[in-house]
Amino acid sequence: MGIRATAVVCLRPVTALVTTPVTALVTTLVTVLVTALVATGCASAQDPSVAATAQRFLAAAGDGRGGPACRLLAPEAARSLDDCEKDIVSAGLRAGAIRGVEVWGDEARVRVDGDTLFLHRFPDGWRVRAAGCRPRPGRPYECEVRT
Repeated sequence: MGIRATAVVCLRPVTALVTTPVTALVTTLVTVLVTALVATGCASAQDPSVAATAQRFLAAAGDGRGGPACRLLAPEAARSLDDCEKDIVSAGLRAGAIRGVEVWGDEARVRVDGDTLFLHRFPDGWRVRAAGCRPRPGRPYECEVRT
């Protein structure tokens, strides 16, 4: 289950308001700026570091390298495990092909074969907040590792 937002902007012709070349220039610049900002917001969903963090985390956990996997967890997710290095390896997490990446500001969801991860962007980069997550129709995901 994801969050989807759609914005519809209806613009009226402003020809009646454009009375000078300066006003026309300002109107054009504002239009270009708004278009650039919208395009930049959409491009953030393509942030390759989100998928790379998810892959590194799953590869480390799947290969039995609990230390590196735990270092990629959000602090509260790591603290939620009794013994992070042992528990993360025994959770049965495995790397897989990326099936989808969705980014909403500082939050992200990465879907891989057989798993879903949720990540948060911290000042030092993306960290895994929840992993081993399975969707449940009409209910929140059920996750092996979570904050």
